Amino acid sequence: MQASQEMTKYFDHLQKNITALHGLASRARKKGYDPEEKVEVSLAKNMAERVVGLISVIAPQIVDSGVVERIIELEKEYGALDWRVALKIAEEIAREKFCKFKDQEEAMSIGIRAGFAYVTVGVVSAPLEGIATIDFKDRMDKRGRYMSLSFAGPIRNAGGTAAAVSMLIADYVRKKFNYDVYDAQENEIKRTYTEMQDYRDRVAPRQYFPAYEEIEFIMKNLPIEVAGEPSERFEVSNYKDLPRVPTNNLRSGFCLMMTECIPLKAPKLWKQLSKWGKELDMEQWDFLEKFLKMQKEVKSKGEVKTEEKKEDDAKLKPDYSYIKDLVAGRPIFTHPLRTGGFRLRYGRCRTSGYSSCAIHPATMAVTDNYLATGTQLKLERPAKGTALTS
Repeated sequence: MQASQEMTKYFDHLQKNITALHGLASRARKKGYDPEEKVEVSLAKNMAERVVGLISVIAPQIVDSGVVERIIELEKEYGALDWRVALKIAEEIAREKFCKFKDQEEAMSIGIRAGFAYVTVGVVSAPLEGIATIDFKDRMDKRGRYMSLSFAGPIRNAGGTAAAVSMLIADYVRKKFNYDVYDAQENEIKRTYTEMQDYRDRVAPRQYFPAYEEIEFIMKNLPIEVAGEPSERFEVSNYKDLPRVPTNNLRSGFCLMMTECIPLKAPKLWKQLSKWGKELDMEQWDFLEKFLKMQKEVKSKGEVKTEEKKEDDAKLKPDYSYIKDLVAGRPIFTHPLRTGGFRLRYGRCRTSGYSSCAIHPATMAVTDNYLATGTQLKLERPAKGTALTS
């Protein structure tokens, strides 16, 4: 699309001044007063260059290796921001098609991080700091080795969906290099759920807290282990000293992945995988379809009776998760799918932007002026919180 003359002039002005300031910062760094003698943040003209610039912090050899040009080619094939671009570029970097690495495991790690950087459009630190380590461990039956991703607190910068996609990228690379799948043990599943409860009660409540059945199902089907760096001074209250869990301390990145990322973003993952998962040999993630059905039943507290299930499959079921952890004293405007309850008609106006909800000023008056601009709400659907405007 051709920009107007005024916009072109504006963009040229920005580019000219950014280049000048970057050059000034580079000359200042060369004087040696800072820890590094060059500006770590490189200028990038497009997202592919941002991805390479970010990953070059830990793998300098990736610069001018052809990765930028390959990402642009893949975008022409699949479309910009398509997750398949991330999967493909991760595999090709891991196969050392562009540059060499110390060993195969380092190549796989850099490939996964590069794919993750693409999903996060190259603007957050999560690919470098959110994934703390990528390890390879022995299965309990000694049949082979599996991949383990250890997450740290900065994974939250990626957002829930992108963080969950990092697991798809890692698994795609794992399968290409013939590593085995993770074999979750009963004690590890119980440790996970206990740790999530401890984190919620002693550190911070999470936006979504899955039921034990959800965690058990996910862990038994995940082909890659979700691990984490210890981040809190509190120890888990039970299931300590497990042989494949190196710490007893609570892990924020781990808890985030197992609450607000994989279980909460499963619908988005399956929406994409159901279209092209088979094409890319990702059938091991087909368990998400069954998981989503189970998740609906868990959320609805089994309100739909067995004999009614067939005819009610297409109907919306109540979701109790938004009031499950209600703080005493906070009002409930409606119970799940209750007739006559407080409802929101979804749409956008100039005051709401893309993220908040707006209600009619008369509704504010009807609620005895209790609802006002800035009031925070938790909704039954979608499961995110929101703030009100009029």
